[in-house]
Amino acid sequence: MSNVFHGKKLCGKSFKDQNLANTNFQGADIRGVNFTNTILTNANFSYTISGTRNYVRICLVLVSLLLIAIAGIISTLGGDFIFPEEGHFISNAIILVSILLFLSFTHLKGFLAGLCSGIAVFIPGLALGWIISPLPCLIEKIAKASVSGVIELPLIAISYTIMTLATAVIIVLLESVPIAICVAICVATGTAIGSSANLGIKLSTFTTPTIAMLASYISWQALVGDEKFVWIYKNAIFLASVGGTNFCNSNLTNVNFKGAKVKGADFRNSILTHTNFRQAKMLNYVRPGKTYLQKASVCQLLITGQGQEKNLDHENLRGVNLEGANLVDASFIGADLSEANLQDADLSRAKLVQAQLKGTDFIGATLTGVYIQDWGITTETKFDGVRCEYVYMRLPTNENPDPFRKPDNNKEVFADGEFGDFIKPIFDTLDLYHNQDVDPRAIAISFKQLAENHPEADLRIVGMEVRGEDKFLLRAKTAATADKSQLSAEYSATYNEIKGLPESQINLLLAEKDNQIRRLENMVMTALERPNFYSSTQIQEVGTMASNQGGFSVGGSVGGNVNNVQGDNNRAVQGDNNQAVLGDNNQVTQQNQVGADTGETLTKEDIVKLLAQLETLIQGAELPADTKEEVIEDLNAAKNATDKEEPNKKRALDRLESMTETLEKTTKTVDSGKQLWTVAKPIIIKVAGWLGAAAGSSLLGL
Repeated sequence: MSNVFHGKKLCGKSFKDQNLANTNFQGADIRGVNFTNTILTNANFSYTISGTRNYVRICLVLVSLLLIAIAGIISTLGGDFIFPEEGHFISNAIILVSILLFLSFTHLKGFLAGLCSGIAVFIPGLALGWIISPLPCLIEKIAKASVSGVIELPLIAISYTIMTLATAVIIVLLESVPIAICVAICVATGTAIGSSANLGIKLSTFTTPTIAMLASYISWQALVGDEKFVWIYKNAIFLASVGGTNFCNSNLTNVNFKGAKVKGADFRNSILTHTNFRQAKMLNYVRPGKTYLQKASVCQLLITGQGQEKNLDHENLRGVNLEGANLVDASFIGADLSEANLQDADLSRAKLVQAQLKGTDFIGATLTGVYIQDWGITTETKFDGVRCEYVYMRLPTNENPDPFRKPDNNKEVFADGEFGDFIKPIFDTLDLYHNQDVDPRAIAISFKQLAENHPEADLRIVGMEVRGEDKFLLRAKTAATADKSQLSAEYSATYNEIKGLPESQINLLLAEKDNQIRRLENMVMTALERPNFYSSTQIQEVGTMASNQGGFSVGGSVGGNVNNVQGDNNRAVQGDNNQAVLGDNNQVTQQNQVGADTGETLTKEDIVKLLAQLETLIQGAELPADTKEEVIEDLNAAKNATDKEEPNKKRALDRLESMTETLEKTTKTVDSGKQLWTVAKPIIIKVAGWLGAAAGSSLLGL
């Protein structure tokens, strides 16, 4: 790591668009430094000082004080109308109540609520004053007071807004709440007294100190995270960060900000993966943009590493660095922890239900007692050296207080390394959830279409599960490289679209599909009727659903697995007219399989259909145009030679071999060729066997 900037004073310098990876800035003064678009991966910013330079900060404080003084004059002018010399008691009372309501509701509910409440009282009260004033002189007085009220309420609102925002800016710049508040109140009050003396106003000076005190309190609340005043917080940070340290669009992956003073730093659009903010100062005074630094609670967790019993449900924590953090009993339900650094963190009894954990680093973490229901782990999630004695597969509910502990025996615990073996089978599964009014027909059609659209995903059904009365889970195994997020989104869109179709159109879709759609539909209906039929989370393969051209093509491959046939006396019969019945001694039988391992079971029509299926796969693959044309030409020739009254097997085999050589070469240069080869290979072997290829030939030895 380069030490060229260690402890240096770099105020105002620009490192825009530079590559400063692994650079050491430890203890440097980086106020006003421009790091826009800079690569800073693995850089060390520990104990640095960020923010605005001294002269800029002084100018901003003076401008804020000037704004407070202007607000004091405005509120004084507004206060002049509360007790006009010739006003009427009723109208004066209405105006005063409007002001009090405005201030009260602003404090309790926010600025907009306060303004609306003031107007809501002022207008009806004004109309009432007109109605109950019978004498012309009273009407004239009320009219004057009414005009003054129309002017006065906006003046008070404007002065309050300016004071609040300016005070918040001073708090950030001076880094002292008491000093900033005292200065703001004194400036506002002094201005009010001075302007009152010059204008001859006596009673109006009451309003300005009151507004100044309330504005100061609201400013403080906004800066400590009160969501009612988030607009004040954002604008105050924006103004106080003018000329500050700029990390916009920079890459801060693995950067160390330990103990750094980051006030006024601009992190908009920066990459903050595994960035270390432990013991950082004033992290809530940065411009976060859309990063995970938006939430004050998250900033506090990053600073202290203390998240015990914290509720972080549905938070965006993607890429956060919580290495060694105390997260005991914390709740991360539905949170995005993808690519987060949780090394050596203590997550005992934490709720990771439906948490997104793609690429999350759990190396050395403690996971004993965690709730892992529907958590989104992938092959990229790291579990090396995890300490875990047991986990719970479900959250406990009133209906089901048993949270499904694993290991099942409460006296047993996972030995070293066993937890990794336990979760390995669910790394590559796609979980498709269905809530309310589950439609087996829509499920069958949607999954069929998904498998056809993505043969490279190699989708295979491995389990079904009913949860409660209206929730259904279809679990499918996928290729390790499959994008499960994309597959899930596409399936959901198709499923919802089909569910919304009229009955006639759904029946038409079913009529166009093959028998295997009906089989999958029947399986779903069976699972819904018998919830224990497909219910285990530890799925064991018990059978294979073979497919033919008229069957259910799963992932474009010749077969897909149907697993987890559970319950007493199960029997899964595959082929035409599939049944799933309860009976002793679980069995799996196969009938009418196309593409079985022995060529004798195939007919000429079967081979032609398999070649047509192969042609569809090749047409849909992203291959070079000349390669695709050559392959299709050989394939068509093989199909024509086969589809004769007396098939010319030798000619068909020659062209099939030529096509195979071309495809095999493509796998070495084109990624999509590799995916196609994986799917096409089993089909080619079966066709070659039927055409008479010798057992030791290159085709059957693929």
